[in-house]
Amino acid sequence: MAITNVLRQADIFYELTSTQLELVASICEEKAYNTGDLVFAENTAGDELYVIVEGEIDIEVDPSLVDQSRSDGPQTIATLRRGQSFGEVALVDQGLRSAAARCVRHNTRLLVIPRYKLMLLCDTYPQLGYRLMRNLAADLAMKIRNTDLLMRERLTWAPKSPD
Repeated sequence: MAITNVLRQADIFYELTSTQLELVASICEEKAYNTGDLVFAENTAGDELYVIVEGEIDIEVDPSLVDQSRSDGPQTIATLRRGQSFGEVALVDQGLRSAAARCVRHNTRLLVIPRYKLMLLCDTYPQLGYRLMRNLAADLAMKIRNTDLLMRERLTWAPKSPD
């Protein structure tokens, strides 16, 4: 499958022209992962965006990183599939990863897009940059809303502790 076709499926590249998609495709690198492989760990530095070409990725958070009394291990908060992206926060603030990404299907293929190359494209082609950042904001807002709903559901249905 052509890289531009994969990018076209990703929400963060919505309404980019064919030429803009080709520019983004030119800075992508494809990497393969197998079941259980860690793409990146929670609380590590990140400067890459990922788009799933084929396969599945679990996004995980580890409650023990916040509360050492928890020992139930990482919790999956989302499973992503072809055409979906992750690692977007690294494009915005270059801070630590807020979750881990783990491969859950053999022969998962990802497009890896380095932040510095993408930012250079955005600076060089402001229309591309505007569309990408608009889509990125919408994508992050949707993910925040979904995470908020998940948290509300867990809080609502969590067993009550005896008084």
